[in-house]
Amino acid sequence: MHRLLYFAIACLGLMNASEAATAQGTAAQSALPFLHAHDVILIQGDSITDGGRQRTGSDYNHIMGQGYAYILAAQIGVESPERELVFLNRGISGNRIPDLAARWEADTIAPHPQLLSILIGVNDLLATGDRVVTLEQFETGYDKLLSETIAALPTTKIVLGEPFLLPVGKQKADFAANMTEMKKRQVVVSRMGAKYHLPVVHYQQAMDTAIAKAPAEHWTWDGVHPTYAGHALMAQEWLKTVDAFWAK
Repeated sequence: MHRLLYFAIACLGLMNASEAATAQGTAAQSALPFLHAHDVILIQGDSITDGGRQRTGSDYNHIMGQGYAYILAAQIGVESPERELVFLNRGISGNRIPDLAARWEADTIAPHPQLLSILIGVNDLLATGDRVVTLEQFETGYDKLLSETIAALPTTKIVLGEPFLLPVGKQKADFAANMTEMKKRQVVVSRMGAKYHLPVVHYQQAMDTAIAKAPAEHWTWDGVHPTYAGHALMAQEWLKTVDAFWAK
């Protein structure tokens, strides 16, 4: 009798483990379900995206950089290995909207991504001298990039990242004034999302909420560039936003 009881308990345990594994597999397969085998995910932007990436070669330890782009590639890659998705990081440190426009054809259109993620704006705000980009130039340039991309790649899904700023390091001194201007650029990105029906990842809101758990210095080391925790937070917010926008 005891042996039968033990056997039944053991079988029940195995069934639960199997069910859990099946559920986990189903959840993994549902990540970004609109992507197919060998689809290209291209992540575009400035130094936050760049993450110190290796520009040439195929060393997978370095070509995605050391930031949120790397974390996204790792997370999505481990959840959907059967699709063998291709990840490209094309972020370049210091870039502004005009810099993206100058290399857009070669670095964004030519690779023909099925999913394109863009994060730009902080350098447009903080640039000085002849690199200054006005709010009007930022919006006009961003709008032009998106309209041209949608015309050239009509089936490509596009994700917009909201630029952000925190009062850390050199950013403490003029934070109030700079944040006022940053909010205007965040509104531009939201307006582009509404105009073209694209998801917007609200990084500023995510960072502001995170500060309730740990100081701003935990999330960014200079007010602009995230720490490892900040990059993980960005990747988490990106996945949450994209999954919700293109849910089954």
